[in-house]
Amino acid sequence: MWQQFLYHPILNLLVFFYQILFQNLGLAILAMTVVLRSALIPLTLPTLKAAKKQKDLAPELKKLQEKYKGNKEKLAKAQMELYRRHGINPAAGCLPQILQLIILIALYQAFIQVLSNDGQAVLKLNEILYFDFLKLDPARTINTSFGPWNLSKPDQFFVLPILAGVCQFLLSKTMRPAVAKASKEAKKTHDKSDDLMYTMQEQMLYMMPLMTVFIGWRLPAGLVLYWLATTVFSLVQQYFIAGLGGLEPWLRKIK
Repeated sequence: MWQQFLYHPILNLLVFFYQILFQNLGLAILAMTVVLRSALIPLTLPTLKAAKKQKDLAPELKKLQEKYKGNKEKLAKAQMELYRRHGINPAAGCLPQILQLIILIALYQAFIQVLSNDGQAVLKLNEILYFDFLKLDPARTINTSFGPWNLSKPDQFFVLPILAGVCQFLLSKTMRPAVAKASKEAKKTHDKSDDLMYTMQEQMLYMMPLMTVFIGWRLPAGLVLYWLATTVFSLVQQYFIAGLGGLEPWLRKIK
């Protein structure tokens, strides 16, 4: 069922774009990224809007934390009531995230199948393809060249992993409120619990991009290209839905 309903369709879609885009695997990966991410918009859009509402409710949540300090049960009920009044379901974002993870796993398998790039792999690939016009010539290897990169091997120039890490950092920044404001609020607390939470958030802000670079350093460049493209797509989507978030103070300083 996994192969029939997810892995095989994604693999056929990738080969379809490869065939119509001049047998250029890099262009195929970019085109498929746009199509898949666009198809997921109906699922991700409510999640992004809910996240924006939660950010807007931060002052009211802060008041509830001060009012019910020491009583977690009442605080939880008050928070859920606040979310209910504003039409927010905190658990609504779970399903889209799970679906995106499942698709990412299928994409990884599809890329590995295509990027293995030998005659035997092409024969196996042709058995999976739905239509004759998609079938590849077993006598020819798949064209994995994209600009200066060989997409079947790690990026020897380290450009794609670094770009993916930078974009991941920018995305994480836009998904957060202004750091300066959060820092000031944390310093006002007496028990310093917010300071700990703020510190952890700051660490994750830098940890995720570093992990992206570290992992991308060793993966085939084709996979890193997909990760970069999907992060850029998410960054643009986040900007139009919720604005620049934590990037706004930086841009004001530059101006």
